[in-house]
Amino acid sequence: MRTLSARDRPSHGADGSVPLSWVTDTVHEAGHHARGLSASYAHTLIATCPRPQNAPVYGRMVLEGSIHRTVTEHAVRLEDAARIDAEQHQVDSVLHYADVPAGVLGGLARRWGTEPRPVPPPKAPAVAKPSAPPVGPEQTEDERFLLAVLVGQPAAMAEVYDWLRPDDFADVGHGQIYRCLGALHHRGEPIDEVTALWEVQRHGLLANGTLSREHVETLFGGPGAGSAEWLGDQVIRSSVVRAATGAATAIRALAEEKALAPGRLIGQALHAFGPLDEVRARWNGTGPPQAPPTEAEHAARATAALARSPTPAANRSTTPLRRETAAGPQPRRDLNAAEPNRPTRSPS
Repeated sequence: MRTLSARDRPSHGADGSVPLSWVTDTVHEAGHHARGLSASYAHTLIATCPRPQNAPVYGRMVLEGSIHRTVTEHAVRLEDAARIDAEQHQVDSVLHYADVPAGVLGGLARRWGTEPRPVPPPKAPAVAKPSAPPVGPEQTEDERFLLAVLVGQPAAMAEVYDWLRPDDFADVGHGQIYRCLGALHHRGEPIDEVTALWEVQRHGLLANGTLSREHVETLFGGPGAGSAEWLGDQVIRSSVVRAATGAATAIRALAEEKALAPGRLIGQALHAFGPLDEVRARWNGTGPPQAPPTEAEHAARATAALARSPTPAANRSTTPLRRETAAGPQPRRDLNAAEPNRPTRSPS
């Protein structure tokens, strides 16, 4: 029908009726793209239409179903790309498939007659928690090495503090330890095995079961070797993939809710990309800049930290965490040395 209209073929006669030639030509043109169409099928459609004057509303009904299907399709593609990139430790595909839905949603919004702007949902949707890609041993290994480097190298925290966040860690315990190290860095206090363990105990992470003694001993068992910036980049890459998976799962759940109007679906889908956009901006270095503390601010933080450091004798009843002397210090792996059966990764 659109093709015939573009050819200036009249769809109505002088008296307002639809000529039979229009129906015949429409079926003939459609037969070039879909098999099995016949003139009787076209007349069946004509007889089925209850009110021809309501065609604009019927068209919006068709468009509404198309919007839901299109959003679902792109959400599934983003989920698949995220899983593949998680296995290959890449982010190129997932970022590509994250950019495509943004443009598609904008086009759908204009066709529906609304503005493409993010709209938060009125309440948390009653859907299952987004399934993140499986966390492999290599990913948690990068996190352990990064934390060991931050504890073992005094200046390492400054390389990642401005753009790496605790939520970027796949392991919750690793993220909490990084939060403790960040608190020490923010207060201008030194970071080493003793102060890191002290901060972990102050946050109650051992008492509430978030961390175990063996877990902490593994991380604080000796000096770490490697580049904090490179290891941090590996951690935030994984965070980008997990954020993309969460956005795709949330958008897919929204699209499958048929009672959700297209305008609300598009706005809430754009809003679901917020966490991905935030971590992506930090990974690209395009996030809001943070000015480093001045010397006066740094001195004030250090003075305040020293004032808080002395502990009254009455509060020293807590038994500190100690290593088993028989086991000795845990060996650390050199990140610059290649392992058999595993290719050496280079910064990209």
